[in-house]
Amino acid sequence: MNPPIVVWGAGAMGGTLGARLVRAGHEVLFVDTDPRHVRAIQDRGLRIVGPIDDFTQPVRIVQPDRVEPGLGAVLLAVKAHHTEPAIRSIAPLLDPAGFVVSVQNGLNESTIADVVGAERTVGCFVNYGADVVEPGVIMRGNRGAVVVGEIDGARSDRIRWLHELFRDFEPAAALTDNIWGYLWGKLAYGSMLFATALAEASIAEVLAAAEHRAAIIGLAREAMAVAGALGIRPEAFDGFDPGAFAPGAPDTEAHLSLDRLVAFNRESAKSHSGVWRDLAVRKRRTEVDAQIAPIDRLGREVGVDTPLTRVLVDLIHDVEEGRREQSWETLGLLSR
Repeated sequence: MNPPIVVWGAGAMGGTLGARLVRAGHEVLFVDTDPRHVRAIQDRGLRIVGPIDDFTQPVRIVQPDRVEPGLGAVLLAVKAHHTEPAIRSIAPLLDPAGFVVSVQNGLNESTIADVVGAERTVGCFVNYGADVVEPGVIMRGNRGAVVVGEIDGARSDRIRWLHELFRDFEPAAALTDNIWGYLWGKLAYGSMLFATALAEASIAEVLAAAEHRAAIIGLAREAMAVAGALGIRPEAFDGFDPGAFAPGAPDTEAHLSLDRLVAFNRESAKSHSGVWRDLAVRKRRTEVDAQIAPIDRLGREVGVDTPLTRVLVDLIHDVEEGRREQSWETLGLLSR
């Protein structure tokens, strides 16, 4: 018997995924902390718009204090820095056979495993683009890689079921025995995306800007060097080639990978990253401390210096706290 499905976090990623699962015939309970978003969905349904999907789906959604015990498959889709409080709310509600899937950016599987145990933690990598444009309405801007895998690489009945479930969202969803490789590849790409958020420009515009490419490439190389020192084999996806940013790889390969990433992002209706929206539109903290700062922390543990990553984190903090504006000049500080 398949476990009941809960999407914890009905924002851009969770809402997009969960709405499509409901349309495919699955019973899904959504959980979200934003009362305006919850009320809008309860009143009018969850609206998905954009070039990929355009539909309104009635769904069940509640705030966390209304969730009953006995949770089966929890698809956790909150921001990385909200992972720990969310998982501490989820843990006492899990069924004895229940588990949590991290539909997030970053290395949140480690945080989840610390609370509920590694045996109840499943890895997931997603690279589709989406934004909450108003309460109850999510814009899905493109299709991107979706990969699931047990954190120990096992091919369990659970992961096979999850793979089939995710194929109801993205038919090309993949099953891997190297989920950490995908997560570290996304960390390197994530560093690039955080850098693009420093400028008043789109992802594609920044990645295409020749004068900033050395810093962008340097950020990815730092993440790949840390991954290598940790014994992780990063995986490729959607134009990102980890080998192009490996120690000793020629600059030409890195530029070719960036060109492919520019092409991938130019095809997306989501032109700016969620980080950019957090800074420019929502005026709120980003995930930089939970998602990017660990690259530097883990680098220190394995003897890999990551000076560009530290500067990036500091610059994001500067913008968050109003000391700098989003501008090409702020982005240029990465190169100094």
